[in-house]
Amino acid sequence: MNREELIGALKPIIAPYTTNDDAFGKLSENTDFIHDLQINSANLVDIVLDIEEKFDIVIDNPDMERMLNVKAAIDIIESKLQMK
Repeated sequence: MNREELIGALKPIIAPYTTNDDAFGKLSENTDFIHDLQINSANLVDIVLDIEEKFDIVIDNPDMERMLNVKAAIDIIESKLQMK
């Protein structure tokens, strides 16, 4: 999957948790989960769990702490998929 395809795959995972439809409509690698999409930390954990299920990967605590924006999420997903 390329980066655009990964963003497309993340959209349905992120959609139920965001409260900012404008920022969600402009979702890009630079989108911040907390500030731009207004996703709280509990829901961010749900997103991580959904990503693990969707991509059949395990995201450890250090990676989870880094996953604050779409770019970091994509980087983590790509690195975990390469390790498979």
